[in-house]
Amino acid sequence: MSTNVQNSEDINQRMYRFDNVHQPLASINDFTDEQVKQYKKAGFIAIEQILTDQEVGQSIAAVMENIHNRDTKVKLQFTKPQSELKTDEEREFAVRKLFNFVEFDESLRSIAYHPAILSVVERLLGEEANLVQDQALLKPPFGGAEKPWHQDMAYNNLTWKKPVVGVWIALDEAGLDNGCMHVIPRSHMDGATPHYAVRDWQICDANVPVEKDVAVPLQPGGILFFHGLLYHGTPNNHSSKRRRSLQFHYAPKSAEKMSAGEYKRIFTNEMTSAEC
Repeated sequence: MSTNVQNSEDINQRMYRFDNVHQPLASINDFTDEQVKQYKKAGFIAIEQILTDQEVGQSIAAVMENIHNRDTKVKLQFTKPQSELKTDEEREFAVRKLFNFVEFDESLRSIAYHPAILSVVERLLGEEANLVQDQALLKPPFGGAEKPWHQDMAYNNLTWKKPVVGVWIALDEAGLDNGCMHVIPRSHMDGATPHYAVRDWQICDANVPVEKDVAVPLQPGGILFFHGLLYHGTPNNHSSKRRRSLQFHYAPKSAEKMSAGEYKRIFTNEMTSAEC
């Protein structure tokens, strides 16, 4: 076993629990005002079967087309230099993220503005929503990398003065073995947390209450809605299965961006010089 695999397995064991599993709502028909209250307390809600099989299939096809179209206008983030990628499979498995695709891809744009998704988001926000980020997040089989614990609003493009809502959509089955989402319920209530450049831009491992971790497996078309300050992360994928997902963020229409100084004060260690 390679050192990298050993290290990633150690991270999975240290930083994630796999025995505390959340049960999503069966469908959007079960989403009521009571669930809005639960979201405000827990910081997340998961709902299965929001996208149809056809919508999931069209989304996967759009993601794959943009990966393999060398002239695509969509932004792609690779884990290896493209010059090293000789086959279609090598290219696919080296793509970590696609982003800024809504402007160019009609199929994916239709998901970002899906009426059922927007109806939930706007009930959670309590006002009209603005789409402020679009991306696809990919974990290939046999080594799809961890996304360490973090808060999404700690990333510069999501530094709004009002909480954003994240929308994470499973395109493949997202299970305990291939990198489903993990969350710390109620962690959004603690407010902004300093982040550090360790394995990624992340919350310091020592500051994550791993004992409170809840895994959120989802079937294709299922969606996790979560507060922009909720602690969340995804483990390494050591399975033989892909884990492809879409993620959108929506800000309240009335929200303004934070100043650079305010962002540094609450999301970084610049003011305290604290170390991880």
